[in-house]
Amino acid sequence: MSLLVKSHPQGREIVKVTPASAGWKHVGFEAFRLSPKERLQITLPADREACLVVLTGDASVHANSEAFDNLGGRSSVFDERSPDAVYAPPGTVFDVTAHGSVELALATAPATGKHPVRLIPGTSMKRSVRGKDTNTRYICDILPETEPAESLLVVEVVTPAAHSSSYPPHKHDTDALPQESALEETYYHRIDPPQGFAFQRVYTDARDLDESMAVCDHDVVMVPRGYHPVVMPHGYRGYYLNVMAGARRAWHFKNDPAHDWLMQR
Repeated sequence: MSLLVKSHPQGREIVKVTPASAGWKHVGFEAFRLSPKERLQITLPADREACLVVLTGDASVHANSEAFDNLGGRSSVFDERSPDAVYAPPGTVFDVTAHGSVELALATAPATGKHPVRLIPGTSMKRSVRGKDTNTRYICDILPETEPAESLLVVEVVTPAAHSSSYPPHKHDTDALPQESALEETYYHRIDPPQGFAFQRVYTDARDLDESMAVCDHDVVMVPRGYHPVVMPHGYRGYYLNVMAGARRAWHFKNDPAHDWLMQR
């Protein structure tokens, strides 16, 4: 099975990954495009929490009895501002109304219902710069492990043109805390300009998994295990929304020893 999930160029559903389609246990991911005034209703399963992210555009979101109006506001995921998001426990009914053209992402993972619905305003999200030189990239922590959730971890990253990202190659597929945690992961890619592409490789030490992909705008790469670096070609910026989840909600990773020398430069 290919780790690359191609997007749909038209229609409401852009791309979808379920635990069944991915062949794993934890991460679910969907992206939607809504036209102005279009409504979308989503009912979460009784055993999965969610983080609904307004990637672009403006929308109002009702989650059970909670109402959050005028969320979002970005014209592009490459805008230098954070998105708004809504966390919701299992069984929540989302009712979304688009005020203009809207792009949404829905991240899901197993949960029992320990945390209530809440708004995660973009103004509360931590932004940071990671790496240096042509390994510089720009981070926005949407739902990090310091914020309440049962399984989900959600982050977005912008990678400048001709830069690498998720680099040096690292993995988080072994339950060996505090050195490393076991987390499944999806990468939802956006490209600027959109006719471009990114390169992503997913590989293990034993090379029993070793897949290199040319990734287009709106595609998803699934990372069940192994290292998973991303490289942007000259002239094209990259964005990806990461969703991670596993048996334990902690992000600890191990760099590929063959490339760890890069951290000493």
